[in-house]
Amino acid sequence: MSITINILYTGKNGNAKKFAEEMLKGGIVDKIRKTKGNLRYEYFLPLEDNESVLLIDSWESQTALDKHHTSATMQEIAALRDKYDLHMNVKRYVEDNPNGKDEKFIRK
Repeated sequence: MSITINILYTGKNGNAKKFAEEMLKGGIVDKIRKTKGNLRYEYFLPLEDNESVLLIDSWESQTALDKHHTSATMQEIAALRDKYDLHMNVKRYVEDNPNGKDEKFIRK
């Protein structure tokens, strides 16, 4: 069972993009991607919203996600969120078919 979290970070004056850039340039994203249990950690820019950045963050299990949430890296992320005065809209998805055999279902 994998877990995917979509976080829409929203701010003002381009702060969401500045936050994501600092996460990337500061090496925080690389640390997270190397964390045991991390499957995906990527930022995207919505075409219709210049003040937001979408993070897609996937983990192998709830245990891996919980460890990430209690890590020193998470404290760094929280400090940057505060620095850039960002608000979050969070959605959590749990994969119900870990074998990835949904293609036949989706095509119907």
